[in-house]
Amino acid sequence: MPAPVQGGEQAPSSAAQASDADAADPKARPKPRFSPRQLGPYLTAVLGAFILAFGLYNVHSRCDVTEGGVLGMTLLLHHWFAISPGISSFVLDATSYIVGFRFLGKGFLRFSLVSSCAFSLSYNLLERFPPLLPDLSGLPLAAAVVGGLFVGVGVGIVVRQGGACGGDDALAMTISKVFGLPISRAYLFTDLVVLGLSLSYIAPLRIFYSLITVTISSFLIGRIQNMTLPVRLFQRLGD
Repeated sequence: MPAPVQGGEQAPSSAAQASDADAADPKARPKPRFSPRQLGPYLTAVLGAFILAFGLYNVHSRCDVTEGGVLGMTLLLHHWFAISPGISSFVLDATSYIVGFRFLGKGFLRFSLVSSCAFSLSYNLLERFPPLLPDLSGLPLAAAVVGGLFVGVGVGIVVRQGGACGGDDALAMTISKVFGLPISRAYLFTDLVVLGLSLSYIAPLRIFYSLITVTISSFLIGRIQNMTLPVRLFQRLGD
């Protein structure tokens, strides 16, 4: 029985004192429980990575659709300096991720890791099956449009969650953050620079079709990132 104090008041109980101690010490507070809703953004990023892999496998790889960004730079370095894309791609991607982490934070790195792994696994899985779309090699304009749609939607979903599937995305997101540019213009800027340099060894007509692809994909990435969704859908996606 706690000893009474002056004025008839009772001394605080040990339970109350422990509660006050917990409130004063943040480490003593119980950790928030895991909610399945927290997986929403990661699963959404995985979906975007799969859409990107599906488009690259079924359209780009079969129709020789040329890209800008890091991929186009690796091809440029291989053509003029005989540097293996395996080496240049790793160096350029790693540099882009490091810079992205510096300006975009840990969340960017987490989502990028999930998205990159999901893209690689998805592409390897798709390679085990025959292509599911008709061959558009004889229709370069259609291939450019369809390829741009897949890249735009897939990358747009990943970027909306704050991640990147490759160095191209990390570089564009960093440029957008540092210079305050819309994400669509940042993508288009990096693509146009590389495609312009690629004119030194690629036929202008092929570059023209690639311009269509990167213009469509850049536009869609910007639209998806800034798209306003219903509140319930935001909750499902974890936004």
